[in-house]
Formats: sequence, structure tokens, C-alpha cells
Amino acid sequence: MKKLVFIPILIFLFVTLMGCDLIPSKDKLSIEMIAFNSLTDKEKELIPVSPKDSIIEKITVKDEIKSFIDKDYDKDQVYSVTFNNTETDSSGKLTVFVDLDKETVVGKGFTSK
Repeated sequence: MKKLVFIPILIFLFVTLMGCDLIPSKDKLSIEMIAFNSLTDKEKELIPVSPKDSIIEKITVKDEIKSFIDKDYDKDQVYSVTFNNTETDSSGKLTVFVDLDKETVVGKGFTSK
């Protein structure tokens, strides 16, 4: 008899906790999608296949990329999301710089790499 009461209570608690978002879900966007969503429509058109066709690196903020990054960004490292096959005759590859929290875009531009 106790099992018959315990199981519905357990199910009810689980559903309640999921509904109240007390159990974290895994619906976070990937770092590629965070970077892709920050692009303009014109920049998105440069990506021929998928945002997943990109290279993600954790890099040190150096002088050559400081001009692309927000001047108020004060950390030493940043994630670089470089979209493949986006180079044109006049520019390098489209690169988006994402904060270490993997949620905030701190800069973007065309880098020659």
C-alpha cells in the first residue's frame, strides 16, 4: 500500500520541480549558435553550410584582435568562433569573439588567419 502512495507522490514532485525550473535543463545554446545569432543577415549569408562548420578556440586577447573586441572587455582570454569558408577577396574569415561565460558576444570582425 505504501508503494502505491509513494510512486505518485514521487512523480508529482518531479513534475513540479521540472515545471518550476528548479532542476536545470540542458537547453543552453552552443557557443557556435551564440556567435551565429549575433551576426547580421548579410554576415549570415556568408556562411555556406552551417554555423557548426566553425572552429572554436580559447585564445589570449592580444593587440591584433583588440580592435575587434569591446573596449570595456577586461579579461585576458576569450573564445574565438571562426566560421569556415567565409573569406572574401577583400577580407579574411568571419570571427566572433565570445566571453568566457559562453553567452556574451564581445566582438566580431574579419580576421586574417
